[in-house]
Amino acid sequence: MTTPDWIIFIGYLIAMITIGLLLGKMVKNTSDLFAAGGQSPWWVSGLSGFMAMFSANTFVVWGGIAYKYGVVAIVINLCYGFSAVLVGYTIAGKWKKLGIKTPTEYIQRRFGNGALQFYTWFMMVFRILSSAGALYAFATIFITALWGAPDGTIEISLTQKNVVILLITTVVVIYTMSGGLWAVLMTDTIQFIILNLAVIFVIPLTLMNLDVSSMADAAPKGFFLPTSVEYSVYFLIGWFAIHYFVIGAELAYVQRYICVPTEKDARKSAYLFGVLYLVSPILWLTPPLLWRLKFPPPEGANIIDLAEKAYIISCKSVLPSGMLGLMVAALFAATASMMSAQLNVFSGVLTHDIYRPLAKNHTEKSLVFVGRVFTVLIAILIAGLAIAIPYLGGVEKVIIKAAQVMAVPILAPVLIGLLSKRLASSSLWVTVLICLPLGLLSVGINSYNWFAPDSFLGSLKGTWIADETTIGIFLPIVVVLIIHFAAGDRTDKGWNNILSLEAAEEKAVKTKASPMPLMVVAWSMLVFAVMMLVLTIINTQDRIVLGVFVLVLAAISASAFIALKRLKAKYAAEEAAQK
Repeated sequence: MTTPDWIIFIGYLIAMITIGLLLGKMVKNTSDLFAAGGQSPWWVSGLSGFMAMFSANTFVVWGGIAYKYGVVAIVINLCYGFSAVLVGYTIAGKWKKLGIKTPTEYIQRRFGNGALQFYTWFMMVFRILSSAGALYAFATIFITALWGAPDGTIEISLTQKNVVILLITTVVVIYTMSGGLWAVLMTDTIQFIILNLAVIFVIPLTLMNLDVSSMADAAPKGFFLPTSVEYSVYFLIGWFAIHYFVIGAELAYVQRYICVPTEKDARKSAYLFGVLYLVSPILWLTPPLLWRLKFPPPEGANIIDLAEKAYIISCKSVLPSGMLGLMVAALFAATASMMSAQLNVFSGVLTHDIYRPLAKNHTEKSLVFVGRVFTVLIAILIAGLAIAIPYLGGVEKVIIKAAQVMAVPILAPVLIGLLSKRLASSSLWVTVLICLPLGLLSVGINSYNWFAPDSFLGSLKGTWIADETTIGIFLPIVVVLIIHFAAGDRTDKGWNNILSLEAAEEKAVKTKASPMPLMVVAWSMLVFAVMMLVLTIINTQDRIVLGVFVLVLAAISASAFIALKRLKAKYAAEEAAQK
């Protein structure tokens, strides 16, 4: 990266830390720290949920799949959008209706303390592993941006990656530990704007340097098909099912539904998440796809290594000085978003649902302190696992296989239990004890060759019976539905606890969406516009591209200031009418 790239990158990191520290002044109690006081606007919640799914994994894992297999990578990511829209229609408003502070409060009341403990630790392992993969992926991107050649040839040492991993972890911990969920929500929103603006610029710049007429000739067989041998229609259906349960019942996403003022806001946030994911994958994954057509891999090249670096190399080859730094900052932002979401939600769970019942004479101040300590400890664990990723088979294998076999067995009973009065806590245990061991066994058979090919289990490799999608996704759904219908017309006692929560929420004082997010967006975009304007003035090349970027940032800032003024006027008029 050039000197302007470094200036932009470091300036971005300073801005994110500053936002987190300033928002720390709003944290007065655990509700502020872990639920934003129930005052998050729906659009902030939706953008934050969108970014929680987003990370450097998107560019290394899915960008790598786009490089190797083509359009199927875009189709896989569209599954997130369809899942989120269905969540908005069926379940998002139900979460807000409960009036809970943390998602695991529902687990405890619906399924009991044992289920709470298991769910907490199990999901923590699952999401810490995902966050570790994201950290590892960003380290690859960052080092490639610094020293990668246009053809992607670069040797990256584990020491270099480990230093970057520890640096990212430190920055994310500082602003998450200080500002709590407000910091997560607002940095997510800023990151969404910057990231997508930077990505949009890459596509036309790449097309300008590509002979479109020769694209079809340069493409591998099946490159433009929506499926591939590795990622079939069956896989896509399973991937949609996984993410209906993940987006509908996983801690980080449920947190977005409970931090808004109303049920309608919760549904709107999920719809926004879904619509964005039905459009944005085309923007993110087109650059590495085009780069594969522009620079086909040389004979004998390590295709996996090239795929991991495809996205950032494609950006580095076309972005002007300064904008590459912004691109890398945006990729950092995506990774930080995912990681900060997990840090906040699990520190909230450990503080509110594990530590608080055990502590004596605790105060809100002491709970906030304990929550911040848990944030640091979880971050250290994530960084340690990120360093271990190369020894687990690589980031692509870890992320996809973990999602296939770990998510649905625990999330299916949780989500369906929100809709069905029949499910008891035993449904969670039965589903997990049947499906999780079988899922891990299927991974061992298909991905790690634990068994000899001539053995019975070894002979199941590649068959649908031992397929991770069958065992990890559809089997848990079938098991939970069997338990539901076998229960007859009984009403579990945990269901009555849910009804009491809903009754209490109906009587609670309703909050209003805070105008603060609009103010943060307005001033942040103005600061970034000024930074890019200075870069445009001192840069002797690519001034048109940089100038357009400055105008877009300024337009977003002006729109946010206007919306802020109108919202404050609306609230003032409502208060005057009440008097």
